[in-house]
Amino acid sequence: MPYIRLVTIPAPHTDDHDHGQCVAGALARVEQCCAEKGLRLTPLRRTVMTMLAQSHVPLGAYEIVQRLAEAGEASPPMSVYRVLDFLVAEGLAHRIESRNAFLACAHPHEGDDVVVFLICDRCGLTREVASHAVGRDLAWAARAAGFEPRQRVLEVAGTCARCREASSPGG
Repeated sequence: MPYIRLVTIPAPHTDDHDHGQCVAGALARVEQCCAEKGLRLTPLRRTVMTMLAQSHVPLGAYEIVQRLAEAGEASPPMSVYRVLDFLVAEGLAHRIESRNAFLACAHPHEGDDVVVFLICDRCGLTREVASHAVGRDLAWAARAAGFEPRQRVLEVAGTCARCREASSPGG
């Protein structure tokens, strides 16, 4: 049976979800990263990281720009893109290719793990899981083909439990 390590973040649709913990953890990771590498944690970097951590639905750059403007912190799109590039490069956020959007990274990734995003087609909820077994198999297949992967991310589209329950006859 393949080993899949689930991220221990409860779905935001549940009553036991502590959103403050998501934000605090993400901010602690970005602060630690910047301190260890001697990088500046600018107010815009902090704000964008907070926005990503508050949302379990991937956010597009222009959506972030709009939210910043609504909060009275208008910032040009190019600045937001630079911040997003920084967060992705430092492993603090992920780019969800199929959505052209971004999501805070839930945890550090290890060795051969493949990051798997389970994306609900209906509500957009995105859960991050890591699979060592898929990563191991992918690494083996890549080596056999003489290929060196740049990125090991898998996006799986489907329907989350809440949306399935809502669409069931009794839901």
